Amino acid sequence: MSEATVSIRDLGKSFGGRAVLSHISSEVRPGDVVGVIGKNGAGKTTLLETVLGFSPPSSGSARIFGEDCLGMSAAVKARIGFVPQQDELLPTLNGRAQLSLTGSFYRHWDKALLERLAREWEVPLDRRASTLSGGERQKLSTLLALGNRPDLLVLDEPVASLDPLARRRFLQQLLEIASDSSRAVIFSSHIVSDLERVANRIWIVREGQLLWDGETDALKQSVRRLHVRAHHALPASLGFSRAPLSERRGPDGRTATVTVRDCSEQEVHATAARLQADIESEGLGLEDIFLEIHA
Repeated sequence: MSEATVSIRDLGKSFGGRAVLSHISSEVRPGDVVGVIGKNGAGKTTLLETVLGFSPPSSGSARIFGEDCLGMSAAVKARIGFVPQQDELLPTLNGRAQLSLTGSFYRHWDKALLERLAREWEVPLDRRASTLSGGERQKLSTLLALGNRPDLLVLDEPVASLDPLARRRFLQQLLEIASDSSRAVIFSSHIVSDLERVANRIWIVREGQLLWDGETDALKQSVRRLHVRAHHALPASLGFSRAPLSERRGPDGRTATVTVRDCSEQEVHATAARLQADIESEGLGLEDIFLEIHA
């Protein structure tokens, strides 16, 4: 098995005595595209910034290409591309000068790739950053992260200001980058449908903890919505082996809609027989799962 690109062990982060991240452990390997989702304030940006060494962890550790995040060598840093939530463009420089300046710090800078992407994404490289729209700034910031053809690409809400067409073009390019099995991508976005299209793994961050860390398809298969219709009033507890993610009762007391995780067909049939009810099972997309988890 290949060496982990990112290795996170029992990572914690606190500000002023308040825990923002708690006991997070995971690994990212070459070929992974990890989608990071969570509500505003869940700790997504803090997690990415701590893993990249911008802020020291309060406990635990994070390593990138085998080196501690707080002591990465120049060689390891040159293998990373990062798109922050708030860009750090120099306001007086135009796009072409921004690319040239950043490229001067790298031995291998793919100018041809950036020129092609700038045309495809319609990035006005002749204009100063201070005159660009939010979407144009995001696209330019992404170009800066791609120029060194990074082995690890980390993106924090990179499509928030893009229109649907620009988002589609960006995601197509992201898929092209991710098709190289030697690269890894960590991609945070509040647009869950985008992550569902490109991510083969999902991290769900809730209140500073990693609620789910696994394959996207496995998450979708493990969660389903059950529609229960009984012939008499349902008991206070429906008796599932795991507490439901959400449960809503009908006004007549004989119907319920329950979202469950890791509930087998055998358990569904057994529950239906015990409750003397009909139970219809419904698969959920990633966005519905996210909403149910945070209901």
